[in-house]
Amino acid sequence: QVQLVESGGGLVQAGDSLRLSCAASGRTFSNNAMAWFRQGPGKEREFVAAITSSETKTSYADSVKGRFTISRHNAKNTVYLQMNSLKIEDTAVYYCAASWLSENTPPSPTAYKNWGQGTQVTVSS
Repeated sequence: QVQLVESGGGLVQAGDSLRLSCAASGRTFSNNAMAWFRQGPGKEREFVAAITSSETKTSYADSVKGRFTISRHNAKNTVYLQMNSLKIEDTAVYYCAASWLSENTPPSPTAYKNWGQGTQVTVSS
């Protein structure tokens, strides 16, 4: 069982940057692929980015490719999401998730077994 706590959200202006962190507890963190999802107002939860347990593979939604970077530090049990050039449409609650898979980066929420409670990111004009 992995418990996840997100932090780093806030209110920023379009074009700004933010770095989200997700602290995991549980000794199996390094065996889990990790991902970030988001859910905007009135929208369904959507995939943002994922990283394998070995950090050898990452994947991104087209809407954030080139602007967001996912990384992890297994020794610190933490996964990060660096968000640059933020847009108004990036406004959402961002969730960290742990998969039961290790070397895949599935975009479907059904592949993830543990979720954090989310952190709000609001981008204003």
